[in-house]
Amino acid sequence: MRNDMQPHGNIRFVKSLTQDMPGAITLALLAGVVGLASGVVCALFHAALTLVVRVHDQVTAQAQASPWPMLLLLVGGSALATGIAASLVRRLAPAASGSGIPHVEAVLEGEMRPAKARLIPIKFVGGCLAIGSGLALGREGPSVQMGAAIGNLVGHLSRRDLADRRALLAGGAGAGLATAFNAPGAGAVFVLEELVGRFDARIVLVAIGSTVGAIFVSRWILGGALDFPAPDFASGGSAALPLFLVLGLVVGLASVIYNRCLLGTLRLMEKVPGPAELRAAVIGGLAGLLAYVAPDMVGGGDDMVTRLIRADVALTLIPMLFLVRLLFSTLSYAADTPGGLFAPMLALGALVGLGFGLIAAPAFPGLGVPAGAYAVVAMGAFFAGSVRAPLTGIVLVTEMTGGSALILPLLSASFGAMLVTEMLGEPPVYAQLRERAARSER
Repeated sequence: MRNDMQPHGNIRFVKSLTQDMPGAITLALLAGVVGLASGVVCALFHAALTLVVRVHDQVTAQAQASPWPMLLLLVGGSALATGIAASLVRRLAPAASGSGIPHVEAVLEGEMRPAKARLIPIKFVGGCLAIGSGLALGREGPSVQMGAAIGNLVGHLSRRDLADRRALLAGGAGAGLATAFNAPGAGAVFVLEELVGRFDARIVLVAIGSTVGAIFVSRWILGGALDFPAPDFASGGSAALPLFLVLGLVVGLASVIYNRCLLGTLRLMEKVPGPAELRAAVIGGLAGLLAYVAPDMVGGGDDMVTRLIRADVALTLIPMLFLVRLLFSTLSYAADTPGGLFAPMLALGALVGLGFGLIAAPAFPGLGVPAGAYAVVAMGAFFAGSVRAPLTGIVLVTEMTGGSALILPLLSASFGAMLVTEMLGEPPVYAQLRERAARSER
């Protein structure tokens, strides 16, 4: 993360806010508006997606009980849903394709124009159709981009200058992430570490105000339950830190494989002839078939991560699960429908971590670290290796699981993961996706 702070940074922080007190107050109020609006939209998106996924699960269960004609309905419905999602994106809001985070970053860097307000319903509906059909995509991508679009809209309607509009856009993006995972700290840190890459007093003000407003309203709509509640795992103390460092090295290599597989799949799909809707429909149909064969492997991976944290998967199955999930998640993103990368990355990290833990826990019983703890730590390390935003990953995993005992292991593993990616010269995944989007727009 770039750091523009000089000595006496706290004094500069206060001065930058007090020099234009009326403007700062107005901006703070607008940040609250952005947060409240983003919280409502993203919480409703979360609720709608939960409902759609529940329907998909019911159809899957009925197809397994009596394959004909429910199997045709499952496969055909998934293909139709992803095809419609891709069509909505291509025809009405091309910027809504994929995660949306690379587009938000490009807008903040002045490389691309902000998305128009019509992106919000396209991202909402398209995300429900794509993720609800079983594609291995996360809800955070649509949430972040919808929040950013709301921030930009509020900035435009309030006639703020360019700097304030960008701050509100970034704050809206952070509010979207906070709502997606019930993680306000991660939302605020994500804005500074990943989206803008610097410490700026006004952006700090907007990021905190927006995430607080978003969490206030989203918890009123959704409740405050943790995404992945974990037991109070033992960390093993300082004696276990070298072992977590080794875990980070392994996870870092896995994150490089993921990044390269993702970009390679995107390049491969660009060469496939035919309309985008047809490609998306084929991928959706494959998702329907996979749901019939292995229902736990489809979707964002929430249920899978919960099982992995509880160490409810046999060691012999983990290599196959990782390979299938890796290929399916990268193929899902290549469908060019709305959907994020965070959730699939967390699931892959948890798989690597549990595999490591099922070997390490019996090998080092004196440490007292259960296998599930390695899965939790590996989620943050995988995020650090792939995205290169270790603080966001650590705060995100801590808030999602509700535990702080693993912060030191998370730091150690994240260090190892980033060391591997730096040594191998692997750029952050969102930087690569942003560069790819910029080339396609030229």
